[in-house]
Amino acid sequence: MRAKRALLWSAAVAIVVGAAVAVTSCGGGGSTGGGAALKIALLLPESKTARYETQDKPLFEAKVKALCPDCQILYSNANQDATQQQSQAEAALANGAKVLVLDPVDFASAGAIVTKANAAKVPVISYDRLITNADLAYYVSFDNEKVGKLQGQALLDKLTADGNAGKTIVMINGAPTDNNAKLFKAGAHSVLDGKVKIGAEYDTPDWSPDKAQTEMDQAITKLGKDGFVGVYCANDGTAGGAIASMTGAGIDPKTRPTTGQDAELAAIQRILVGEQFMTIYKAIKPEAEATAMLAVALAKGESPPASLTLTTVNNGTKDVNSVILDPVPVTKDNVKATVVADGFWTAKDICTGAYAAACKAAGIQ
Repeated sequence: MRAKRALLWSAAVAIVVGAAVAVTSCGGGGSTGGGAALKIALLLPESKTARYETQDKPLFEAKVKALCPDCQILYSNANQDATQQQSQAEAALANGAKVLVLDPVDFASAGAIVTKANAAKVPVISYDRLITNADLAYYVSFDNEKVGKLQGQALLDKLTADGNAGKTIVMINGAPTDNNAKLFKAGAHSVLDGKVKIGAEYDTPDWSPDKAQTEMDQAITKLGKDGFVGVYCANDGTAGGAIASMTGAGIDPKTRPTTGQDAELAAIQRILVGEQFMTIYKAIKPEAEATAMLAVALAKGESPPASLTLTTVNNGTKDVNSVILDPVPVTKDNVKATVVADGFWTAKDICTGAYAAACKAAGIQ
């Protein structure tokens, strides 16, 4: 998936302590008054979920650049490898990072990274996914159990409207190493349990669309083509895999409402043509920008900006000061009023050839 607008500036790649870490300079000089530039590490977990490279990274970098032209960002993507992410974090610390912004591959094992950073007096911001049992400085994310509840309720309402209340569905959850996936799953079950029959349920390693497709293949084999009426998928990547499986099995995905999350471009297009029922829009721009504001303040030894509304989330070790944002459900009826109105995707992005007529019908032009 291509990013909707280019927000990247010049980058240089440095090899640090045996790990490749991309170093993006936030501005021309890289230092102030002859002193060393402040360095902020951004450590993202994977690239199979399109949002990280197309949204989170450029939005975070742009906000840091605006706030701190002389800061440097040490960027790494772990490609769903927890061991690699630990090496990348160690490299960033060795390279002088003053703050780690860490979106963990494995929420449990990432505590070791936090311990090492704290020993070096480097604060850690847990980004998007909560790191449990660790002494974090901040946490920035969405109400993730609410995400699951919104997905489950949207699916339940659709099934009821279609006359399929109480019938069998398939559940394709996220990666078991992701604490958010656990919360999405809990939220969905809190709505769906007792209201539908769950004929097959899977936790999807690495959030992989290919693995989700295999899981859906298995569910169809188990239940039969007519043995389920809808599919709960935890995100848009897994939804894409499930829809591909149904299509390959000769099942029209328009007849089996399927949930998703992240408002990926491909998902929005599928929603407009009726192949996917809904997604969850999480406004990544305020999430990334709030994190950048906290990271710059920490790097400079300042208090968090007064404009940020902080609450607390307990991660098993402490009540972590947190910025928690609200997710928004998106169906065909409100694509225009949400992701298009916010500029998350433009009509030009969405309304390519095969989707032009559906866009016109939805008033998106």
